[in-house]
Amino acid sequence: MSRLVSQLTTLHLVATVSIFPLSAAMAQDAAAVKLDTIKVEDIVEQGDGPVEGYVANRSRAGTKTDTPLIKTPQAVSVVPSQQIEDQAADSVSEALRYTAGVATEYRGSSNLHDEMYIRGFGYVPRYVNGLEYGWSSLGQIPPYLLERVEVLKGPSSILYGQSSPGGIVNLVTKQPTGETRREVELVTGLDARIGGNFDFQGTFDKEGVWSYRLVGTGERSDLEEDGLNFEGFAIAPSIRFAPSEDTSITVLSFFTHDPKGGFRNFREAAGTLYSTPHGFIPNDFNVSDPDFEEYRRTQFQIGYEFEHRFNEVFQVRQNAAYNIVDTYHQTLTWGSLDPSTGNISRRPSGGSTDLNQFVIDNQLQSDFDTGAFSHTLLSGVDFKHSMRNYQWGFGDTTGLDINWMNPTYGNLPDIKLNLWTSDEVTRAWQLGAYLQDQIEVGNLTVSLGGRYDWAGTEVDQYAGTDSSFYDSAFSGRAGAIYNFDSGISPYVSYSTSFEPSLETDHNDQPLEPVTAQQWEGGVKYATADGRFQAYASVFHILQQNRSTTDPVTNEVFQTGEIRSQGFELEGHARITENFSLVGSYTYIDAKITEDEDPDQVGLSVDRIPEHQANIWGRYNFTQGRLDGIGLGLGLRYIGPSTDWTNDVKVPSATLLDAMASYDFGAISDQLDGVKLQVNASNLLDKRYTSSCASRWACWYGPGRVVTAKLKYTW
Repeated sequence: MSRLVSQLTTLHLVATVSIFPLSAAMAQDAAAVKLDTIKVEDIVEQGDGPVEGYVANRSRAGTKTDTPLIKTPQAVSVVPSQQIEDQAADSVSEALRYTAGVATEYRGSSNLHDEMYIRGFGYVPRYVNGLEYGWSSLGQIPPYLLERVEVLKGPSSILYGQSSPGGIVNLVTKQPTGETRREVELVTGLDARIGGNFDFQGTFDKEGVWSYRLVGTGERSDLEEDGLNFEGFAIAPSIRFAPSEDTSITVLSFFTHDPKGGFRNFREAAGTLYSTPHGFIPNDFNVSDPDFEEYRRTQFQIGYEFEHRFNEVFQVRQNAAYNIVDTYHQTLTWGSLDPSTGNISRRPSGGSTDLNQFVIDNQLQSDFDTGAFSHTLLSGVDFKHSMRNYQWGFGDTTGLDINWMNPTYGNLPDIKLNLWTSDEVTRAWQLGAYLQDQIEVGNLTVSLGGRYDWAGTEVDQYAGTDSSFYDSAFSGRAGAIYNFDSGISPYVSYSTSFEPSLETDHNDQPLEPVTAQQWEGGVKYATADGRFQAYASVFHILQQNRSTTDPVTNEVFQTGEIRSQGFELEGHARITENFSLVGSYTYIDAKITEDEDPDQVGLSVDRIPEHQANIWGRYNFTQGRLDGIGLGLGLRYIGPSTDWTNDVKVPSATLLDAMASYDFGAISDQLDGVKLQVNASNLLDKRYTSSCASRWACWYGPGRVVTAKLKYTW
């Protein structure tokens, strides 16, 4: 293995160095190159590009190569921008509401981050254009900036290094396409919502060598919690230089600033899950205070994507990005409720988290045949380095109780936070070398891959003991899928993952990396015309070296194991030119199978609905008296879940979403491109509990949200 890694590293150093003279050659030859003007109708779907309607047929997420989903032996879900727009998703979590295997918004309206569970595992890593972004759940990107949201399910360390056993989420940003198109949008709605979006793209020259795209969004609205609101904006410029069809470099960037980024807190089960002697606590009750509550966030990314094809066999790619995520949050945290009086104690807390992150991925792809076998061989070396400066503290101010039946805000005493309660700088790096071969023979596609990672972490604490951790691990994947002429494609795969641990055990020894393995089998179906894409899968995941903390001694032990198994069904269809449909069903059985505490063995993992089912349909009328009208309707079923003790049971909820639109081009050609759309999520304003981590930490699900958008496209 060490010899293989050495050869891969040498190969990619050569490939990477080659990029620089290639870039110089591009600049010299650009003036002499004449390209045909790109027409929209000639664009064929690419694995990281726009999707027509709801049905994506290709993706790079599962293989890092432009591969049809029907030839990828692993479950991959793609939510295109058209679906995001039709459902008026305000976050990535909302965009994944109808995706199989994903439990979103488990913190309800208290969601500053895109937090979700995939196949029973949380803290899902997020990637932007194939490169890791953020830290744990830190960082959030407005969905209007995105071309597609992809979910790669199951352990994926073979291509992405350390990752959750449940999978990863990849966000593909809007980029230049060579098309000339402009769009502006005004947004309004309930809760004093006001905002706007724009998306401009085109070319600088007639040949299309230089193209650009500028995307922006901004909005303010009242939050569900009394006295709080959201304010923020984002802008994402990008430019592409493509002197030939074999060579291109795209510079990507975005900047977001949310001076009022949202709210994050929790409630007790009393008053939320079940009634107090005085009834349920209202959804809009704000346990914090508008004069003290604050969450602000600034994000910035600059990066590039370079690719060059030497000939029919070899092509290289290098993708890199530098990320900055700065946040500050302070709040009055829910303490305990006196059910008889309605008084709730509160404790002030707050602090900042600043992240600087660099990520680079070098790839060499070789396409060749050996006899009857066609190979797509991918070798790569990637590297990432993150530095997180984290401060968090609590205040000891007294006299902060609030009564939920008669809340009074303002006139707070002087609150001082001790930001040295947690004050540390964490530096983490990872270097990985990977090799993957996609082998096609006849209708059979076999995918084999292996990867070796080196990872290190240093934690410098202001007051405490500094520590460092070093891990190395091998991960792999093997899969096969057979494409019958009927469109039915059975598949099977095995994959592994690892996550370095940043803790020490009760003997002050570094913990072993958390490892996982998954067996997955299923069947995919796709029609030849690309109008229908569906899959059904069963999976079995084992995660080892799960750490637990003794609640009495506070000692850490590493003996835990979780088993998650289940079934998924998902389909995307364009039934007719006017009617599109998305649906999914998920069954997950996630349980603790090993633990230092024998009483924990056999318990279900908290906050995971055992069953979920969703369906969404959209119909556009194109003739007759209803010409120009579009209607959408969605139904979401969230099954029962439990807390970590399995004593608190959260009941199921069924939610209704709806959309209505009108294309004014049906009235007159002069109004072509003008469209009005109105959306309502949780249309019936159903009151429900989204989840409970314990009896003392529950969350209401989001209430009704109504938005209206007036868009002009030309």
